[in-house]
Amino acid sequence: MSNTTPTLLRHHRPFIAFWLARVATASGFQMLTVAIGWHIYKLTGSVLDLGLVGLAEFLPRVLFMLHTGHVADRYNRARIAAVCQTVQALIALALVISSYSGDISREMIFLLAFSLGAARAFEMPATQALLPRLVPPSLFPAAVAASASAMQTATIVAPALGGFLFAFGSIWVYVPTAILYVLACGLMLSLPKHPAQQSKEKASLNNLLAGIRFIRSRPDVFGAISLDLFAVLLGGATALLPVFAKDILMTGPWGLGLLRSAPAVGALLMSFWLARFPINRHVGRTMFTAVAIFGVATIAFGISTSFWFSLLVLVVLGAADMISMVIRGAFVQLQTPDAMRGRVSAVNGLFIGASNQLGEFESGLTAHWFGTVPAVVLGGVGTLLVTGTWIKLFPTLAHRDTLEQTEQELAATQKSGVGA
Repeated sequence: MSNTTPTLLRHHRPFIAFWLARVATASGFQMLTVAIGWHIYKLTGSVLDLGLVGLAEFLPRVLFMLHTGHVADRYNRARIAAVCQTVQALIALALVISSYSGDISREMIFLLAFSLGAARAFEMPATQALLPRLVPPSLFPAAVAASASAMQTATIVAPALGGFLFAFGSIWVYVPTAILYVLACGLMLSLPKHPAQQSKEKASLNNLLAGIRFIRSRPDVFGAISLDLFAVLLGGATALLPVFAKDILMTGPWGLGLLRSAPAVGALLMSFWLARFPINRHVGRTMFTAVAIFGVATIAFGISTSFWFSLLVLVVLGAADMISMVIRGAFVQLQTPDAMRGRVSAVNGLFIGASNQLGEFESGLTAHWFGTVPAVVLGGVGTLLVTGTWIKLFPTLAHRDTLEQTEQELAATQKSGVGA
């Protein structure tokens, strides 16, 4: 296992291009998110508006969920990702122009956040379904961890850089963001063209719902995806970081950037470990333990009044989340036939979006009702309750030993058909 990562990087140049594209697009998104969050809180001073930005980014996942998966299964996935990255570059350019002219409003930020969510709604299933075709199955778990490390590498540097640059003016954040998206687009277009083997079926309700039916027919897959939805939905406090930075921890944009980067530090360190030493046994128990640690770390962050302790707790939170994310990501992809991966990834993307963007709305709403600190603490407690409940509801997932399909699961997949 110790040679997994060097082998992955040495013999798979397309994966390196894919990894660099992920770094660029993740960096652009993180910088854009920090700037938009600070921008609207500075503009309105409302924690509810912070939550509404998350809701605006999430809504496209619901509205376009059935179509995003079908598009990823029918057309060239690398080109889909490239188009989406171009759209995100144009969004950053619109923010540059409006910031320069001073004609930026609360409503405009919501509109651009919705557009950003729409582009990411199509980008996510395409990139997730693309990865299994770039590496052999034996290296896929390591590739998932290494791909995740791309996002975390960006998340460490980009939010801190975004917060630092925002102190000089919002344009200093939005211009580099647009450049990063253009770079990601070029890297995606450089990937080799694979023979057309994706679904050529026309869009229909039956075909579009195939991903949902597939997940429902696999209890362990459904349990893994829904665990992330409800645990992170309740435990996410990312949307409230501007409030903690400004009003509780008494820092500025640079402090907000560090707080946004802290979970990624833990996640990056853990992703390096998992890329080198993939988790191949006791995967169910390990995933549930990681989610429980995530909940405890959320509670600790909520009650902290020390900036440095808060950073440390967020590092632990990020490491725990990475373990859960890598296990879940590898498990779902390895359980899904290639012709279905776009549609299944679209459903998975909806759940991830709900746990992140909708979780931001939930955090903003509960903070508006109960206060910032109680909202975060209650969210962490909710994560622990969900973890215990899911162990009871999905006992086979909790006791699952490996990521690969069992003989019974493989037979069920072949019986149901990939396009059903």
